[in-house]
Amino acid sequence: MARGDVATAKPALRHDTERLRRRGLRLAWFIVVWDLIEGAVAVTAGLAAGSIALVGFGIDSGIEVFAASVVIWQLRGGAHARMRTALRLIAISFFVLGAYVGFESIRDLVAADKAGESIVGIVLNVVALAVMVPVAVAQKRTGRALGNEVLVAQSDETWLSNYLSVSLLVGLGLNAAFGLWWADPVVALFVAAIAFHEGREAWQESSERED
Repeated sequence: MARGDVATAKPALRHDTERLRRRGLRLAWFIVVWDLIEGAVAVTAGLAAGSIALVGFGIDSGIEVFAASVVIWQLRGGAHARMRTALRLIAISFFVLGAYVGFESIRDLVAADKAGESIVGIVLNVVALAVMVPVAVAQKRTGRALGNEVLVAQSDETWLSNYLSVSLLVGLGLNAAFGLWWADPVVALFVAAIAFHEGREAWQESSERED
């Protein structure tokens, strides 16, 4: 490649990096706004109906807000700045999510707590899946194109929240159709295990990075 071509390529590369960084920021801000609204609706409806499942859905939204806020903090410093600290904070959010889901699942199994029918819960989870699955896909593609492990890790956490929505919907359906009340907490236990695994991966990845 000629010297002039190299000089032209560098600004183009910087432009692509900046474009991807801004896209990552927009996605993270969208998640913050969406999950704040979603969490408020879920907790309010859950408390009004006495639904632990809906309150738990709201708590999961709060964890997502924290993770997205970490991404915003990291990307505002630069495309690859603050990587070690951000990855460790994302790892901690995975551990918190895994601990919460695991605790609730075991509690439901021990107490034989059957998932109750909730129109608000069903609608919330269906809408959340319709909105957040495309967001998770866009997050992962942007993170990989940017070479940003923090954004990729947060996209994995968004996928875990999607899996929780699916498990709740499946649990409600199996319980209603066949009386299999234990389906939802059993599936959720697998989600908790994945959360711990992803948290460990993010923490190990942080050890190879410098802020």
